[in-house]
Amino acid sequence: MSHQRTVYVIDRDLESRRSLSVHLGLTGAEAWPFAGGAEMLAILDHLMPACVLLDVDGSDPHGLEVLRELGERRPGWPVVAVSSRDEVALAVEVMKLGALDFLVKPVGAAALAAAFAPAWAALHRSIEEYKVRGLAQERVARLTAREVDISLALLSGRPNKTVAHDLGISVRTVEMHRAHIMAKLGVRSLAEAAVLATQAGLISSREPPPAEQQPSLPLTPPRRIPGARAGAPPQFLPRRLSRTG
Repeated sequence: MSHQRTVYVIDRDLESRRSLSVHLGLTGAEAWPFAGGAEMLAILDHLMPACVLLDVDGSDPHGLEVLRELGERRPGWPVVAVSSRDEVALAVEVMKLGALDFLVKPVGAAALAAAFAPAWAALHRSIEEYKVRGLAQERVARLTAREVDISLALLSGRPNKTVAHDLGISVRTVEMHRAHIMAKLGVRSLAEAAVLATQAGLISSREPPPAEQQPSLPLTPPRRIPGARAGAPPQFLPRRLSRTG
């Protein structure tokens, strides 16, 4: 069965674990049961991406600690929390820790199906983003350390002349490196390079993409109004901006 329909069930109560696994089976999912959080976390690095159904009432370590660690180590894995306690404070806490939903036991197949419908979509998006990130990282890995430094400088919006001065190299050398960087990354502009670097995690997605350098528009001087009285304060007619050359 596809990993996109796999659910890791973490519940230390055997009967509850079996019941949840059976109900998940009725929704078309494949349940992988774990008797505690420690058991699952111990082999986390060897598990394929999937959704998680976590009993937060008790575990080893505690369910909330398991949820926190899953959020840190596997942020793309959707987690649905379950509990026998119908408490607003607990529901708020698990949602703050990144749970996609909070269900109160006993939980039937219909409730699980409704909770995991968005979880499957979220997992699919996460897997696709992981693939995109991996491909982007492979392309960025083609660059030498020097080319990475120059790439980061250029992507910060600094012009070639400034980059050359900061790195102690000639403008011509920066231009040559830039051409090699574009060829290795398979992009045609700094904007495309910025998207690729963001996907690879080389730069933050919050940073604005660098603008391609454009020639500045010189301002033409204003014209004095013909016939203005001598000695009067100068009055000018506005003139539109124009390009030279």
